[in-house]
Amino acid sequence: MSAPSAVAALGRVHLVGVGGAGVSVVARLLAAQGAPVQGSDAVESPALSALRADGVTVWVGHDADHVVAPDGTPRVDTVVVSTAVRESNPELAAARAAGLRVLHRSQALAALMQGRRTVAVAGAHGKTTTSAMVATVLAAVGVDASFAIGGTVRRRDATGERTVPGGHAGSADVLVAEADESDGSFLNYAPTVAVVTNVEADHLDHYGSHEAFEQAFGDFAARITPDGALVACADDAGSARLAAAHREGGRRVVTYGTAEGADVRVRDVVVGAGTVRAVVSGGPLGATDHVLDLDVPGAHNALNATAAVVAAVLLGAEPAAAVAGAGTFVGTGRRFEPRGEVAGVRVFDSYDHHPTEVEALLRAARPVAGDGRVVVLFQPHLYSRTRIFADRFAAALALADEVVVTGVYRAREDVDPQVTARTITDRAGATVSGGRVRPVEDRLAAAHAVAELARPGDVVLTVGAGDVTELGPVVLADLAARHGVADPSGPAPDATMG
Repeated sequence: MSAPSAVAALGRVHLVGVGGAGVSVVARLLAAQGAPVQGSDAVESPALSALRADGVTVWVGHDADHVVAPDGTPRVDTVVVSTAVRESNPELAAARAAGLRVLHRSQALAALMQGRRTVAVAGAHGKTTTSAMVATVLAAVGVDASFAIGGTVRRRDATGERTVPGGHAGSADVLVAEADESDGSFLNYAPTVAVVTNVEADHLDHYGSHEAFEQAFGDFAARITPDGALVACADDAGSARLAAAHREGGRRVVTYGTAEGADVRVRDVVVGAGTVRAVVSGGPLGATDHVLDLDVPGAHNALNATAAVVAAVLLGAEPAAAVAGAGTFVGTGRRFEPRGEVAGVRVFDSYDHHPTEVEALLRAARPVAGDGRVVVLFQPHLYSRTRIFADRFAAALALADEVVVTGVYRAREDVDPQVTARTITDRAGATVSGGRVRPVEDRLAAAHAVAELARPGDVVLTVGAGDVTELGPVVLADLAARHGVADPSGPAPDATMG
């Protein structure tokens, strides 16, 4: 079935929680395919404004009348939801009662993949950055790929640096998708190229065990098309096991990494202040050494970029052009994203919410800070993740000079009063000394505390997958008021945030 007919079969589409990162990109791509698209979300947001500009009808607030008229007549044919939408949502409940087609976001995205060569990027960490890198490399080599990525994409082209939304409908027969393993929904895809950055256990609230988590990745790899390939990181034990098993099954595998046995070797990695350089060669890149120059921080991004280059080459890009294309990548939204600078204090925002991600972020931040300190405002995401990984979070945060941990962002979970900021900070006592890690449960108070700690030359990071992203402007406003300078971020949120 071709992509247009697969999308046409959905009819009129309503997306619940349309302002979410994953759902908004599906809405944008469906609208670009000509589907009648509408949606709703609980609160107003920039994502809703962007969707309206793209011609999508959007409401603030959930109401059964959006999907079914009072007389029972359906207003739409298909309702799309994410895992975060509960069965009690009035729109979902009305759709169920009326017998409407209800699809998970990933199923709607799978419809968009029909008839296209698809690159699906999976892994406990690095999905957004790596998929954005794939899209950037393809654009640089002249392939206008569609993409569905859970964050904006920042890149340079002939017109300069620009930021594009995470959802783009391209003219080529290629779609790049961030494949979410958190709820098993990546098993709805059948990619041409599957990139697996790592298989480090996470989302154990869903999977129940490390073994079940790894099995899901095995099932994902099994869905690669017969003419396709698995691109897997040799430096990660779980990913390496996946690659070995897939290769034993007679399927095509390309491994990459610093490990000696990797098909594509990453060597001579040099990390600068916001940059990284590496030499890559082997596998589909050939025997020639290619120098990878990136304008993003962290040694881990040399691996992510190598994966992106390999994926592009497997789709037909020339290796040298693909490597050069990776150098046009500037970053993604909420991944070490600069938010402003006041009185010599630079504030960045980052989505990292797993201990391994936090560790990589803080190692990347150290050369950026130079002689200054790394000051972190960390918001744990999910009670289950905080409880399971509390010790590892404490160890990762010890890499910073000053840390304030605020209350847990509950996301899809019910409140667990036994899990708080202290769940992490009490364990940090065994890791650090001098009271450098402290709990401040109220997030607005935590932002003020971080601003009090910061001094000229410091790098401040707001870190987490929740609404901690709103606190960078609070820190900047506090710094501006203290130093008597203009606030670069505009008005800060008021005390009702807390």
